Amino acid sequence: MPKAALFNAEGVKVGDLDLREDVFGVPVKNELLHQAVVRHLANQRLGNAATKTRGQVRGGGRKPWRQKGTGRARVGSIRSPLWRGGGITFGPQPRSYQQAMPRKMRRVALKSALSVRAGDGDLVVVEELKLAVPKTKEAVKLLNSLEVEGNILLVALEEQLDLIRATRNIPGVNVKLADGLNVYDILAADKVIISRQAVARIEEVLGDAKPS
Repeated sequence: MPKAALFNAEGVKVGDLDLREDVFGVPVKNELLHQAVVRHLANQRLGNAATKTRGQVRGGGRKPWRQKGTGRARVGSIRSPLWRGGGITFGPQPRSYQQAMPRKMRRVALKSALSVRAGDGDLVVVEELKLAVPKTKEAVKLLNSLEVEGNILLVALEEQLDLIRATRNIPGVNVKLADGLNVYDILAADKVIISRQAVARIEEVLGDAKPS
């Protein structure tokens, strides 16, 4: 059975927490992890890049010179893609980069990501993600007591504005809700710090069956 170090609100280790095998100890599906990360990054793209074709560029309605007799190449418009200031040939147009992924596959990918973090010892559980005073120095003090650095993912059960305000000025710290976890954020973090209540919520949602 996978385990995670359990700390109190002051960052002092009080023991180990048993994690559900069917959520934090499943076989890792690397192909689904890759697909989930690619999907997440693709869905972040706005897809609003756009260029104008020759029909959309202002001007160019008059033929610049007559068709024959000048010795120059025939030209119908000064907004031709061949001219400076003209339209763009085959330029980008607004489009959607959204990718679909079946729900079952998303669940397996999420459990694989959690299992990777638990197996590598990068999953830290705290009794409560709550600060005595909602200030950045208190959040830094908690992180230092947990001996974590780099990119940190904090996972809370519900939206805590005090925690978000206290950590938003700390580089590399990201706060997510248990119901809003995604594979990319889990794998991008060096350490995942999660409250005990959030662990219970994740196990409730992702668990295949009730634990015996």
